[in-house]
Formats: sequence, structure tokens, C-alpha cells
Amino acid sequence: MFRRALPLCLCLSVSAAPLVAQSSASDRPLSAIDWLSDTLDAAPTPVAMPSKVAPPPDDIADNALPEDVTVAPLEATQLDATGLLPPSTTGLPRGLWGASNAGDLARRITSIAAEPDLLPASRRLLNTLVLAELDPPAGEDKEGRLFLARIDALLAQGLLEEADAMMERAGTTNREVFRRSFDTKLLLGTENEACTRLTGTPGLSPTLPARVFCLARAGDWNAAALTLNSGEALGLISETEVALLSRFLDPELFEGEPPLPVPALPSPLTLRMMEAIGEPLPTTALPLAFIHSDLRETTGWKARASAAERLARVGALSPNRWLGIWSEHLPAASGGIWDRIDALQHFETALHSGDPGAVSSSLIPAWAAMRAAGLQTVFADLFARRLATLPLTGAAATTALEVALLSSSFETIAARTDSARDPKFGFLIAIALGDLPATVPSEPIFRTIADGFRNDGVPVRLDNLVRERRLGEAILRAIELLEGGAAGDLDELSDALQFFRAVGLEATARRAALELVLLERRG
Repeated sequence: MFRRALPLCLCLSVSAAPLVAQSSASDRPLSAIDWLSDTLDAAPTPVAMPSKVAPPPDDIADNALPEDVTVAPLEATQLDATGLLPPSTTGLPRGLWGASNAGDLARRITSIAAEPDLLPASRRLLNTLVLAELDPPAGEDKEGRLFLARIDALLAQGLLEEADAMMERAGTTNREVFRRSFDTKLLLGTENEACTRLTGTPGLSPTLPARVFCLARAGDWNAAALTLNSGEALGLISETEVALLSRFLDPELFEGEPPLPVPALPSPLTLRMMEAIGEPLPTTALPLAFIHSDLRETTGWKARASAAERLARVGALSPNRWLGIWSEHLPAASGGIWDRIDALQHFETALHSGDPGAVSSSLIPAWAAMRAAGLQTVFADLFARRLATLPLTGAAATTALEVALLSSSFETIAARTDSARDPKFGFLIAIALGDLPATVPSEPIFRTIADGFRNDGVPVRLDNLVRERRLGEAILRAIELLEGGAAGDLDELSDALQFFRAVGLEATARRAALELVLLERRG
């Protein structure tokens, strides 16, 4: 057995170097979201300047040194401290961000979340960091860049409910946060709530399109039409916006007219209005956040099933909800997603029967379908435990073991599994249990994983970040190294696994190693 990994909270006791330099004033809030609606007018809110009061002439010290203090705006501090997962749930220390600069953290989070094909272990760890309740980093952040990057990371992955809950908890009127909140509610189908907040919050000035939309949603059609006509006359609304808003307010006037042009990258506001006028936009090529609109009961089953597949693949839809949608009907045709649904339904029927022979004959094609869809971990979390209770043999038993090792129950099931059947699976079972056998398969990926599990301590390339009290930033950097390892850089892979184990993220190290082999996610 390996020696116990250093608990994550103890890593903060490493001797600290001076705080990193603060970012320049030119740093702006970072965003990976380029589809946000133009919801609020851009005019800045005036800020009252404090009056200068001269000190009294007496008792003025001329030899005192200023006290060493750190000052951060209250709004930004409250934003960065907002989270949904308390330390008791995550196991992360509140001071994880330590001395890191908010802009540096935001850049790393934005970069990682933009990757379309993260390992499930990477995505799970990233989202834990994004959702965690943590103390703000020491560096000053006037603009809430870290919070905005965390929200954008959720939106980029289609995690709308989590993003909405984070912004609700923040309870802020910060303009950039509100833009994201408004669009998130539009995508979730709670636009009335978004409009109520927009029109009822002092200091928020909606743009004319947003104002027209919300007036119409509130039933004040006359005010909406007057606002649109005034905006058009004054040249404050573009021709494209006028065409869409006019149809939104009175679609009967445009019966028989050709459909509006399909925008290349619509905003959520455009998506909702196009839907309302009976010209819904196809979501196939749109960002993940837009796919949620296809999950509603009024949408056709194929569109719902396709949306469920895309969202479940990245963890933005629960396995049970994905299964429920895929089980609603019998496939209406063949090919593509219909074949995958058919394979899954045949397998589930066999599993309910409890017949090992029927399960064996249906498991292998179902697993092949899950590979084609990138849904192996989703399938594994649903069915691994039940498969582990059946007396399967041959290829079906091997497939069932793959399913088990990709599930959240990997350690429990591995402990009951014979590791002598195959050198590859013997190695993987040992990794699942936190052991490393003396015999390591000769392929480079196995030797690299073994090195990551043999070596102790924080790797050199991450040591400075830990010593400078930037542990959270070091974890983000390790996720980048893990993804580099998945792309073929085996030195980065070894360092990432070693680091995760050194700081107590043992489960992440084990799951990443298993996924790299079983999902064949390596360059």
C-alpha cells in the first residue's frame, strides 16, 4: 500500500513566499461567453466621491508607518466568497485560493472550461472548485473577475441550474452578473422571473429590446409597441432587432412573409423571441447552454433525446434524467441516435429480467453504443452495481469490469474482483484500490501511470505555487497538466497524478488513471 497522502488542508501550512504582484489596472473581466444578450445599457453608474476632510492641526504624527493591510471592495469580496458547496462537502479548505491573483485564477478557469472534451475526472474537479465556498484570493479584485469566470465556466458546460443558483445566492446588482442571470433564466424558461428582476431593480437600465420584450411578457403590449416605435424612429434599435421585435409583438401582421434570416450566433433573447414567433432555431450547432430549451415536453422526442445525449455527456444532465428521456418511446427509425437508444433499451430490458445470458448478449452492443456517444461514465454510474451482482463470463464479464471501473463505485467493486484474470485489468484494479502491483504492463501509458503513483511529494513544476500559498491555482494547473497528458504528454500526466495524490486528491488521481486507459483518451 502507498503511504497516506498529505491532507489537502495541511498543504496550506507550507512556508509562504511574498504575495504575487497584483494585476494591472488594464485587466478586464474575462469571459468565454460571447453570446450574452445586450440586456443593460452601457452607461456607467455614477460613483459619489468621498469629500476630502483636512485632519485637525493638533496631534499629527510625523513618524508613523502605514499599517500593512489588504483592501478589497465589499461587492467583489462577497461575490468571490459565494458558492454552493460548503467545505464540509468538498473537503477543501476555505483558504484554498490563498495569495493567488484573481485574474490569474479567472484565466485558468476560463481556459479549462473552454476545452470541449475534458476527462470526466478533470471536469468533476473543476466544477467542485467553481462551486465551492472559498475565501476570496488575497489580491484585490474590483470587478469580480473570479466570480464571473466561475459563472462562465458553468454556462460554457451547460450547467444552467448551478449557475442560476450561484447568482441567486450572490444576490447582486452587479451589471455583468445580472446580464448572465437574465440570460440564464431565459435559457431555463423562467423569463418572467428575469423580467420582474430587471424592471424592479433600481439602478438597472434595460436596453430597448430587453425593455420591449419584458413589457410584452408582462402583458403591456401598448407600452411595448410605443417603446419599439420610438426606438426605431430615433435609430436606437437596429433593423434586425426591429424586424424580430415587430413579429414578436404582432405575428399576425407578418403571416405569409418569408422567415427571418437565421442568426449565426443568437443571444438567448433572440432564441426566445424566434421561438415565440413560430420560427424556432435549430440548436445542433449552438453552445451547450442553449440545448436545455430542447428538453421541454413540447419538443419532439428526437430533439429531446439528442439534447439529453449532449448534456449528459458533459455532466450537465443527471444520468437518471437522461435514461428517462431515452426510455420514453420505442425508436421510430434506425441509424444514428435511434440505434443507440435501441441498444440501451434492449440492455435495460435484459437487466430487469435478471437473466445472465440475456444481459451478456445485450451488454456488449449497448457498451459499444455508449462509446459511440461518449456516455460510458453515465452508463456506468447507472448500471455498474447491478451488473456486478450477475455471474457473467467471457467478454461480457470483461465489459462489466470496464463499466465498474468507470463508475463512482469503482473502489467497492474492485475490492470484490479477482485481479489475476488479465495483466491489464490486474493493474487497473490495483490502481482503483490505491495499490500498485510489482508487474506493470509494458505500454507507455501504464508505465507513466505507475510513475505518477510511485513518486512522492509535489512535483517540481508545481512546487512554487504550493509554497507561495497558491494551492487552488496549483490544482487548476494540475488539471491542465492532466489534459496535456491525455493529449499525449506523458511527463505532464505523471506530474498531474503525483500532485493530486500528494495534496490528498486521491480519488481524482485514481479516476483519471482509470479513465485514461478505459476511455482511450490519450494522444
